[in-house]
Amino acid sequence: MQILTNPAQLQRLEGILRKSLPLALPVFGAVLNINRGNPGQFEVLVDKWPEFGAVLARPSGEVASGDAGRCRVGVARCPGTGHVCSEHPWVPPDLGVLGAGLGYWAHWKQGFGPAPGVRVGSLQPSHVDLLNNTWPYGGNARSRRYLAEILGRFPQVCLQDGSGQPVAWVLTDHFGTGTHSYTLPEQRRRGHMQVALTVAAQRAQARGFPTFG
Repeated sequence: MQILTNPAQLQRLEGILRKSLPLALPVFGAVLNINRGNPGQFEVLVDKWPEFGAVLARPSGEVASGDAGRCRVGVARCPGTGHVCSEHPWVPPDLGVLGAGLGYWAHWKQGFGPAPGVRVGSLQPSHVDLLNNTWPYGGNARSRRYLAEILGRFPQVCLQDGSGQPVAWVLTDHFGTGTHSYTLPEQRRRGHMQVALTVAAQRAQARGFPTFG
């Protein structure tokens, strides 16, 4: 397969995949991230260019040590249809599925905002243990390294209480998917996640990322 490194080719690929949404979601978010600074150090490959039949996003140089728990996702053009159909992603068995769709679903309404005493903020590196302990696929050293990586490289939204402690958050990953969304048990049923998802969706759309549920 051929690695695409030319910015013009990558921009063209983004446009082609955008026309095939939502079927192209498994690889489209990775291409968007690559074209916006490539914070995850990924690369994209095609079987041929420009009339490609398959697209693959993976860690650059395919140096997948396993520590970060990164996914590799393929997308193939369905024969005779002109559409893009997605293959199943490869997922580390101890980390589970990392995302369920590009961006976030959000319920929009006028004047929507955090509850009294809660504000929109950001997670800090010191919160990685909290993330690891509350992630269904966390609780081990490998998941902690993975969460620390996406926390430091990709957009995230956090709601904080008056003392600055996180009460709800949404993280994204190398593929533009929602990786870890969580509300503390004692803070649930107050609309916090709805606010966090809405803010995350607004920020994603401002960066050119479409949002899907």
